[in-house]
Amino acid sequence: MTRNSDDKMVALFADELRAARERAGLTAAELGALVNYSGSQISMIETRRRTATRDLARRCDTALETTGTLERIQDLLKGMPFPSWFRPWVDIEAGASQIRSWESQVVGGLLQTEDYARVLLSTRVGTAEADVEEQLTARMSRQAILDRLDPPLLWAVMDEGVLRRPVGNGNVMLGQCEHLLEMSARPNIVVQVIPASTGAHDGVNGSFAIADYADALGMAYLETAMTGMIVEDPDQVATLNLIYSGLNTEALPRAASVELIKEVAKTW
Repeated sequence: MTRNSDDKMVALFADELRAARERAGLTAAELGALVNYSGSQISMIETRRRTATRDLARRCDTALETTGTLERIQDLLKGMPFPSWFRPWVDIEAGASQIRSWESQVVGGLLQTEDYARVLLSTRVGTAEADVEEQLTARMSRQAILDRLDPPLLWAVMDEGVLRRPVGNGNVMLGQCEHLLEMSARPNIVVQVIPASTGAHDGVNGSFAIADYADALGMAYLETAMTGMIVEDPDQVATLNLIYSGLNTEALPRAASVELIKEVAKTW
């Protein structure tokens, strides 16, 4: 499935959802209440600022009596190069005004170089070269949001071990460190590092990202070895906000983080 056809399917879902909601005589807020989602989330899907999860599609089918139409359209989107569990997050981060990420193991996808990303994508046993290249193209395409005229503010906090863990050879790591330095010079990107001397902290339990909106509740993404999970529950997002605030206090200031990246780059 091409990117153009993907966009058409996303547009079809949005149009069918809006049409079914209006036929039922419901506002976005009223439909949201029926399916246990916020009205703003329904509106964002109808305006294509994010895509629906399969769970939401199924709930809307039930509430609007659309006999599985929305779920079938959502299933057709599985042809996109991103895994089905990650696809909604791509649209969530694309519509965010601010993205705050914490990485304990590797550089986050929005700041990876092509060489670094290719090595990571090649580590899974049984992955064909053609699949790696397709996934690589998809991952690099996500970074386009940072080159927009109105890019989101990106706060990227990472553990020092991320910089020192060899992914590929020394040239790959040197290129990745230099890329982080280049990106951190942009006014909308802040890169901070928690030094190894900090020892144990709340972030050792796993990586996550939080997408903030000017006109809607924030959402988060948690990653595991096999899959990922989008967090929309306000209480859970609030807990991640608290953890992120703690990580900010452990991290070196912006300028000191840049100096640490420069020091690590010399070792590669």
